[in-house]
Amino acid sequence: MTEAAKPQTETSVKTDKPWLFRTYAGHSTASASNALYRSNLAKGQTGLSVAFDLPTQTGYDSDDPRAKGEVGKVGVPVAHLGDMRALFADIPLEQMNTSMTINATAPWLLALYIATAEEQGADISALQGTVQNDLIKEYLSRGTYICPPKPSLRMITDVAAYTQAHLPKWNPMNVCSYHLQEAGATPEQELAYALATAVAVLDDLKTKVSPADFPAMVGRISFFVNAGIRFVTELCKMRAFVELWDEITETRYGIQDAKFRRFRYGVQVNSLGLTEPQPENNVYRILLEMLAVTLSKNARARAVQLPAWNEALGLPRPWDQQWSLRMQQILAYETDLLEYDDLFDGNPAVDRKVQALKEGARAELAQIDAMGGAVAAIEHMKSRLVEANAARIARIESGETVVVGVNRWQKGEPSPLTAGDGAIMAADPAAEADQIARLQAWRAARDSDAVAAALTELREAARSGANIMPASIACARAGATTGEWGNVVRAAFGEYRGPTGVSKSPSNRTEGLEPIRAAVDAVSQKLGRRLKFVMGKPGLDGHSNGAEQIAARARDCGMDIHYEGIRLTPAEIAAAAADQEAHVLGLSILSGSHLALIADTLEALRAAGLRLPVVVGGIIPEEDAEALRQMGVAAVYTPKDFELNRIMMDIVGLVDEAA
Repeated sequence: MTEAAKPQTETSVKTDKPWLFRTYAGHSTASASNALYRSNLAKGQTGLSVAFDLPTQTGYDSDDPRAKGEVGKVGVPVAHLGDMRALFADIPLEQMNTSMTINATAPWLLALYIATAEEQGADISALQGTVQNDLIKEYLSRGTYICPPKPSLRMITDVAAYTQAHLPKWNPMNVCSYHLQEAGATPEQELAYALATAVAVLDDLKTKVSPADFPAMVGRISFFVNAGIRFVTELCKMRAFVELWDEITETRYGIQDAKFRRFRYGVQVNSLGLTEPQPENNVYRILLEMLAVTLSKNARARAVQLPAWNEALGLPRPWDQQWSLRMQQILAYETDLLEYDDLFDGNPAVDRKVQALKEGARAELAQIDAMGGAVAAIEHMKSRLVEANAARIARIESGETVVVGVNRWQKGEPSPLTAGDGAIMAADPAAEADQIARLQAWRAARDSDAVAAALTELREAARSGANIMPASIACARAGATTGEWGNVVRAAFGEYRGPTGVSKSPSNRTEGLEPIRAAVDAVSQKLGRRLKFVMGKPGLDGHSNGAEQIAARARDCGMDIHYEGIRLTPAEIAAAAADQEAHVLGLSILSGSHLALIADTLEALRAAGLRLPVVVGGIIPEEDAEALRQMGVAAVYTPKDFELNRIMMDIVGLVDEAA
């Protein structure tokens, strides 16, 4: 047998390096999260992906009244350098690749990370990782913004310019289309809105770095995308992303070096499609969605983090996260996927779909450009997402889109995975008090004069237009807190309330609405005026999709809807209910803070002398739902309740009963 004819053995095949294996994690306290990170790294995870709690994301300290009930719920609270030090204890940052999902407070959290690395003796220029730092998508879908769009864009590019000079291996921005899909974006919208965001950032960044350094900075921009269940479409979407980014960077910015035009992305697969009924089916959904971003070598993710099968039920346990990690490891190490060139090059069906997606995305991009770019088009894009999500939900309601276990084949055996105590992890009820006590001790022990001087420096940088990062790092070293940094930014740039995307005019949707409209008319006649429905989002939770869809459907059913948007206090919601003379109040909370915030809202309603039905929606375990009903909540809806028309009819019935 000739040398050329010898068969390849398993050891002679050249394989690609696998992507970074991550799980998105953080909860309760910095110390508890540190233990989880070290455990996951020991299990074979190769990068960290840090989830921060809502006070940290929105620039409040853990003991701020607006943080009540939110501390440590959706991520880890980091209020100062001591928390960041505890979060990464015994984890050498110089050797780690750390992704931090942080946006409005990205300059601050990166400053704390740098200060912690300095304490470890790390070479700062060797640090590798990412801050998401994408404020534009926050206005469209996630809602953790602080300031208006223009100063937010300034801070995004301040971070990028600083990393160019001091952290050359760091990704200063992760253009995040993930939440766009979670808000209902079509593949074409996800492509276009993400690329428009990147263009807005690069156009501004060109004014802050030299022409010689700009191509390398284009190469440092990374993306964080979503992969849904239609995995052939999602695979084609990723190939379209690669080709469109190459086109934009070459034609718009004149980047000649192909390595700086490379589309680099990480992914978390879709959480929107995870179901509460028959949750074990989510394992298959997650696996199929992972294939969309790994099968095509030329459009393969550089980092993958997978949700856990039970995230529609509550917090995943370490075992649940381990199961998702093992999916990645089996695909990367047990299959032969990494031994082959791209499996889809030259495939006519794939080529046709990629071309169609690119044409659709270009049309969306042209419309955004005509409006003045992504920052100017925020309200337009927000309304488009709400419309797209409404259409998606309508397809599920009608059965046009099949969701196994939800709108077809609902009957089945009870899941043994959800049985018994401990099947779903609960947040530590003592964690918030512990965090607040340590925060107050930190303030008492620090040099208050040094903090005051550093905050003055930050205030001057914000007002003068100087890069925000050096002063932020000085604040981190001095011991300033997240809330103090946030207060300076708010004072300098102002706060912002984003568009809701819910128009006053009803949509053209009529299917299935006639009997509900008739019921609304009948109750309104009984009340002597149009049924008034106030929709509220208490607390810091910015996941507004559910609230928007309830508000839009209530409007289409003929109710008089009042929805001000996200981040209201219980007192503000009670005041709106009184001012609007509401007949029913809806509350939407997806941060796990429902018990504390709803109790406070009910108390505020009682203090205002209001008696009206209150309905609640969110990711709420049944024992919590029962507790809410005992408090006086009239109805509780969770992700299994996808039939909005049924919810509307329930609401009409509650108002009729109370009339």
